[in-house]
Amino acid sequence: MTTQAGTRVPTPDTARRPARWVRTRLRANPLAALLMAALAFVTVFLAAAFPLVMDRGADTALQSFVSEKGVNPTSLRTTSKTREDDSIAELDRVQRQLVEQVDGRLTLSPSGQAYGARALADRYMTNPGYAHLSDKEPYPALSLLYLHDLAARATLTEGTWPTPGAVGDPLPIVVSKKAAETIRIKLGDVIDNGDEGAGVRRTTVVVGLYEVNDPQDPFWDDLGCPARACLNTDAEHEHWTTSGFVDGGSLPALVHWGSNAENFWRLPVDPASLHADQLDRTRGVITSFLTGHDATVLHDAIGRPDLHTVSGLRDVLTRADERYRASLPLSVIGPVGVAGVATVVLFLAAALTTDRRAAEIRLLRARGGSVAGVLRRLIGEGAVTVLPAAVLATTLALVLLPTPRWDRAVLAALVATLIALLGFPVRAALLWVRRRPVSGRRRLVGELAVLAVTAAAVAEVRRRGVGHPGAGVDPLLVAAPLLLAVTGGLLLARIEPVVVGRLAALVGRGRGLIGFLGLSRAARDASGRRRPSVLPLLALLIAVTTTGFGATVLDTVDDVRTRAARITTGGDIGVSLPDYATLTEPFTKAAAALPGVRTSTGVWMETKARVFGGDQDYTEANLVVVTDPTAYAEIARALGVGEFDPAKLAGTPGGRDTPVPALVSRDLAQHLAAGPSRVRTLNGNDLRLTVADTVGATPALPDPGKPFVVVPAGPTWERLPDAKRVNQWFAVGDIDPDQVRTALRDNGGARPVGLAKLIADGSTATGKDTHGLPAGYTVHSSRETAAALGADPLQHAAERLFWYAAAAGAGFALLAVLLTLFRAAPDRTAVLARLRTMGLRPRDGLALIMTEALPQTLAAAVGGGLVALAAVALLGGAFDISTLVGAKVGDVITPVLLPVLLPTAGLALLVGLGVVLETLVAGRRQIATELRAGEQA
Repeated sequence: MTTQAGTRVPTPDTARRPARWVRTRLRANPLAALLMAALAFVTVFLAAAFPLVMDRGADTALQSFVSEKGVNPTSLRTTSKTREDDSIAELDRVQRQLVEQVDGRLTLSPSGQAYGARALADRYMTNPGYAHLSDKEPYPALSLLYLHDLAARATLTEGTWPTPGAVGDPLPIVVSKKAAETIRIKLGDVIDNGDEGAGVRRTTVVVGLYEVNDPQDPFWDDLGCPARACLNTDAEHEHWTTSGFVDGGSLPALVHWGSNAENFWRLPVDPASLHADQLDRTRGVITSFLTGHDATVLHDAIGRPDLHTVSGLRDVLTRADERYRASLPLSVIGPVGVAGVATVVLFLAAALTTDRRAAEIRLLRARGGSVAGVLRRLIGEGAVTVLPAAVLATTLALVLLPTPRWDRAVLAALVATLIALLGFPVRAALLWVRRRPVSGRRRLVGELAVLAVTAAAVAEVRRRGVGHPGAGVDPLLVAAPLLLAVTGGLLLARIEPVVVGRLAALVGRGRGLIGFLGLSRAARDASGRRRPSVLPLLALLIAVTTTGFGATVLDTVDDVRTRAARITTGGDIGVSLPDYATLTEPFTKAAAALPGVRTSTGVWMETKARVFGGDQDYTEANLVVVTDPTAYAEIARALGVGEFDPAKLAGTPGGRDTPVPALVSRDLAQHLAAGPSRVRTLNGNDLRLTVADTVGATPALPDPGKPFVVVPAGPTWERLPDAKRVNQWFAVGDIDPDQVRTALRDNGGARPVGLAKLIADGSTATGKDTHGLPAGYTVHSSRETAAALGADPLQHAAERLFWYAAAAGAGFALLAVLLTLFRAAPDRTAVLARLRTMGLRPRDGLALIMTEALPQTLAAAVGGGLVALAAVALLGGAFDISTLVGAKVGDVITPVLLPVLLPTAGLALLVGLGVVLETLVAGRRQIATELRAGEQA
């Protein structure tokens, strides 16, 4: 619109609109917006990543634990009585229906599925010439099965596969070639399996010999002894046993041969399909198939009323769940500590932004801006930087660490996003709400409240104890270390300014200026108040406390695991043989001369000795005959198990009726207190005893399941010459187990006796282990045992998660210190610039900054270390570390200096280097800018 004078008047359409707030603010300081977006990205990514890492570790540990149990305990095993009219087609039909019903609820592993039929009774093979272990032992035994698709897993070496057999005729079977060699079965043999009644004999005819393609395949679990002959020691007399296989058309004959038979179907659950967060649902499904609704559906669908399903998987999953819950405290403490430090860092960033823009915000309010309007602008400004970074971080975490459960990760990311988004607006709102600083009395009341809550939490944790298997995550146990760190931070915030101020006064008496000025500034914050901000101190303290606490737990676990492995081994190295073998003297001499052996001794262990007391009642006990009581006592002292004075086992020569001094277990000592006592060996020989001492355990039996007697070999062998044997050997020292195995192989260390005549060379009956030793000949190493105990993926997952959290906490603690330096940078730069004009050298400026920053760092490091030690002392007894150790132990966590000192010193050094780097990079440029301010004006 134009007036008569020609002046143009702006119209609403042509009037200039005000600039958009968010765009203007971001353009005004793009670096600050970029740094806030980066901080939000890192924080939200870690918040989302830690729950995902925990879930992945729990799933891996669960799947590994289930896989290690083998196919049979982790399968659904269904059985039904074999009928006269059963056929291969019937077994196939039931298999298809079972898979159809089960596979929809549980993911099955096709590789381990097996089905067929088995005779319910084994029969002896009474043919003359078949192998006996001794004249007193029974004949070898045969179990018969039909196994679907046997030819796919075994290779026929001689003869043919079996054909259908009729009732009353010899039943055609195939047996393992290795079993045939051991028992001396020949192709074509008609095996006499005993009397069926009414003068009818049970017989089988061997029509073929086979070899199992992979004897280690879990498929063969619970299918008898299909690959070789096995030594059956469950019965009163040991004997050989093996399995034979019949054709599917021989099911009626199989029923008659075994007096009864049952069909079986094994459906293994795929361990890779199991997830820790779905254990309750999985157990519920298994229970339903065993005794619930799904079991009824199976009966109706298959049409066999006697169908019965059992499974050990439910118990396996229950045990896995207990182990997972027992490991949770250590797994959770680290991430919780990171969450605390990250929250402090976000608040520090908000405080830094508020200090930088305080004048702007007050001006907006002075010019009529409403509180809600200003807050909306600040939140909108933060949303542009924080929300895209948070969405990108959450998405990246979900993509890089995929797990079936993502809700906890998204929830944690949402909480971190809200803190990052609302930290600055809330801090800005305090500028208007808080007209005056908080009084000392109100601050004291708040600190006392935190102290009271901490004391109550610690007292409750100590009273009831938490962290035991099956207990899950206890909120108090997780929060207690964090509360102790917060309480320590508040206390340190009270103490530090006073101590640093006194130290500044002492330094001020000297001639130097730098130390006095730096310490004086360290006792004040950037705004000139008398006390520094508690937030950076709190961040450092939380990081040091949680890291020191977790490191102490891990150090204790390592020590306890090593000690448990030594106790389990009976020393640092141990050799054990079956009862039918003995160690030779060349081996014991060669082994004792190996590098690293400090002390060694041989032992004869008899597990079925009978100890008679004065009342002539006997107790079955373990008899331990020790060749060298002095060396054995040294081993006991090294292990801390069953320590005794070797002089008490110094026997005197004498006849058979002269008592031999003995160490006895405490429960057995009460039985022998009634009068004269004696021990009877399996050979029927008696040895009179006199109780020299009582012990709770002994290196050969560190965890005795029944009473035991320890006697010296010299006097014992004088009275019982036929007992002069050694089947165990123990030693302590830094010993290579492979050298012991070599000595065992090369020095005749496995000289068999008695019934071992048949397996003297480690024959096919018993096989050999991976080290070339016959089965049953074992070299135990505490080093290898400790490694095996520590190989649990659940332990690795907990330890790995803790160290990830420790690294993240250290990074956030360093960031908190740097933010504190940035917050004080303008004031510090002005002071340094003025001092530079008065002749301050650059290196003196660096020294001033270091003197100002390091007192808080050192105070937090020392205070955090002390709080970590206090947390261990107060809360260590609440942990059950058996799951992390890998064995049942009763040890508690106690304060140890080194595990706390190392991360504390490392964090202090990291922070110090960060301060120096920040000063060298940013300090000089800021000072130069300050000095040129007058020129620019």
